[in-house]
Amino acid sequence: MRKVKFLKYLVAVLSVSFVICGCGAASSDDEGRSRTRTSVESETDEDKKVDESEETKESSKKKDTDSKKEDKKETSKKDSSKDDNKKDNKSSDSSSKEDDVTKNATTGQKNALKSAKSYLSFSNFSYSGLVDQLMYEQYSKEDATWAADNCGADWNEQAVLSAKSYLDFSSFSRDGLIEQLEYEGFTHDQAVYGADSAMGTGSSSDNNSVTKENALKAAKSYLSYSSFSYSGLKDQLIYEKYSEEDATYAVDNCGADWNEQAAKTAKSYMSYSSFSRGELIDQLEYEGFTHEQAEYGVTQAGY
Repeated sequence: MRKVKFLKYLVAVLSVSFVICGCGAASSDDEGRSRTRTSVESETDEDKKVDESEETKESSKKKDTDSKKEDKKETSKKDSSKDDNKKDNKSSDSSSKEDDVTKNATTGQKNALKSAKSYLSFSNFSYSGLVDQLMYEQYSKEDATWAADNCGADWNEQAVLSAKSYLDFSSFSRDGLIEQLEYEGFTHDQAVYGADSAMGTGSSSDNNSVTKENALKAAKSYLSYSSFSYSGLKDQLIYEKYSEEDATYAVDNCGADWNEQAAKTAKSYMSYSSFSRGELIDQLEYEGFTHEQAEYGVTQAGY
């Protein structure tokens, strides 16, 4: 009986020990799992914090960029507004000045001023040339003078435009162009300014190049409708105010055949008058052809 009770007692003890060990292991496993979960959750929270920090930085950068863009837009708008205000102010000043000019003007003066501005909008005039044009339109000298005084023209600039207009359809020496501008009513200083500006005078070498080219154009133009000897063409260019250097350059480079020029001149003389061979040779030599050129020309004319 005692052995049985002892065995029962032993079995009970072992069972209790087993239960206690099992609970301890389970508790340890649960604790390990809990620690693992806590670690993972902690790492996840840290990652979230890092991500949130990065997102915050990116958001801050975007806000800064958007803010700068808005600032630039506002600055651009302000600058544009300033430019518009300047334009408006200029327009207002111009209108105000015109109102001041015409405030006490007579009807004749106002109309003369309108006509003066109309002429200047499509052509070029000197001061005296504009006055003369208005007087030709039956405005009184007083009204025409008042209009020229108040039209706002820059007479130096008008001289430049006139000079360029002449050079567009013909060739001029510098002195010849100055003379032409003075003939149009520009003062000497205005004419010099206009000619130099239109011909592109910069360095002396540039100026020489321009005048030489103009002399060459003039020489070719003369040869296109008339016949000349070498010396005759050179004299003509000098008469047109080209320097001897420019005239010589033009004649040397115009490409003329002087024998052919002598023949054309001889035929021209024979077309309206009668000449003996000797007389015609003398006439051609008088025109500047050499004796050999004159003989060639006369022979080609039929002698």
